[in-house]
This record gives sequence, C-alpha cells and structure tokens, in this order.
Amino acid sequence: MNSNPLDDPSADPFEVAAQAAGDIARLTGVEHHDIALTLGSGWGKAADLIGETTATVPATEVTGFSAPALAGHVGSLRSILTPTGTRVLVIGARTHYYENHGVRRVVHSVRTAAATGATTMVLTNGAGGIKETWTPGTPVLISDHINLTADSPLEGATFIDLTDLYSSRLRGIARSVDPTLDEGVYCQFRGPHYETPAEVQMAKAIGGHIVGMSTALEAIAARQAGMEILGFSLITNLAAGIQKTPLSHAEVIEAGQSAEPVISALLARVIGQL
Repeated sequence: MNSNPLDDPSADPFEVAAQAAGDIARLTGVEHHDIALTLGSGWGKAADLIGETTATVPATEVTGFSAPALAGHVGSLRSILTPTGTRVLVIGARTHYYENHGVRRVVHSVRTAAATGATTMVLTNGAGGIKETWTPGTPVLISDHINLTADSPLEGATFIDLTDLYSSRLRGIARSVDPTLDEGVYCQFRGPHYETPAEVQMAKAIGGHIVGMSTALEAIAARQAGMEILGFSLITNLAAGIQKTPLSHAEVIEAGQSAEPVISALLARVIGQL
C-alpha cells in the first residue's frame, strides 16, 4: 500500500477508520472487538498470554496503516479470544509523532479500534522515569498526561473533556491485580531525540514523572471516540540527568526484553479482569 488516504487533507479520518475496521472484520473474520491494546516497547509478549490468537493480519493490508518505523514493534494486528469470551484487538503497528506523518496517522489505530466496537483502549509504552525510586523494568500506571507536542488529534471547534482521561476505575482494577503498582504523570515530548537533563527537570517541575514520545495524542483520540483508557509505562531507564550515564536505544530495548516476561504476564492478568 504505497499511498495513505490519511495524507489527503480532504479525507475524513473517521471514514478512513471505518474502512480500516471493515478491513479488519474481513481479514480476521471477527465483526466486533471489545478491547483494544497497543503494545509499546517491552510489552510484546502479552499478546501471547491473553488468550487464543484467531487471526494475525499485516498492518499494511489495512486501510491507513503503515509498517512500523521502530524495531520492537511487530507490524501486525491480532484478534485474540480470551478465556472469558472477550475479543481483544492487539495493535503492534504504532505510528509515532516524530515520524512526521501527521497526527491523523498517529491516532488512526485508536480510531480504527473504536470503529471495530472496542470501548476500552489499553495504551502501553516504554519510557524514561523521573522518580529515582523506579528501576529499569518497573511497570507504572499512567494517571494523567502533559502533552508537550503542541499538537492535537482534534480538529476544528472540537472540545473534549480530559478529566479522568486515564480511567481511575481501570487503574483500580490493575491495582487489584498488583497492589504494588505505582503511578505517575506521563509527559509526551516530540522526539525522536531523548530529552535533555534540563527538559527532564522542566517536566518534573510541572508535575511529570514519566517522559516518552507516544501515548498522549492517542489517549486524546480515544477519549474523543468515547473509549475508556488504561495506560501503562515500562520504565526502561531513568531519564537524562536522573540517570548519570548516557541514554541509548539499545539500553531501552535491553530493559524491555529483560522485563517483558513479568510485565506481559501482569498485563495479561489485568486484561483478564477488564
């Protein structure tokens, strides 16, 4: 799929999402999904633990999707049937804001998930931690976010309330599975460069605890679509200036791989309770 319909400014992004949902129904044989799960760095194995995968579709075969630009993202969509009969759409193809494809493509997976019928959106990521008590490999619930991209998926005079954006009800369910879970405010920077120590201190000063390059724009789009949102960050490293050694993407991947079995099992148990 060489051209993307979302690159046409005159296209209706919700119509494109409806087309994508139709593609998913046709390719998976599943007309309706209940929960959608976007798998960020370090969370990939959760898909294998949630239930029975009944279909796997390359994202590039679905309208509006493109192959992921980042290693660690699988580039496919999976339909999973849980033991309780819930249908989960697992999104392994995330478009990041720093790829410069525009916000419509960043949030297309979320809008597509809503168009498949999903009413719960679980967003996961790998991120840097500002709290010194967090060690690499720590899973943290997102309690709120600060959007530092200076952008929004909302277009025109569209006013959406973001109170309790990351559902306190769903966070309570997650803590019932693991009472030790901490939580924090996620700051989405534009990327792809890591934050400077001064930027990390700015994030801390304005109330942030987690720094990353995804999730916030997706959460806004999910709220616009009427979904209930649960957010998880895997702390892959302490943020610049908190951690005294230079940051590297290899370090992020390594921390994700080390933590993956534990956090994936946790996530699967949480989804089993949703």
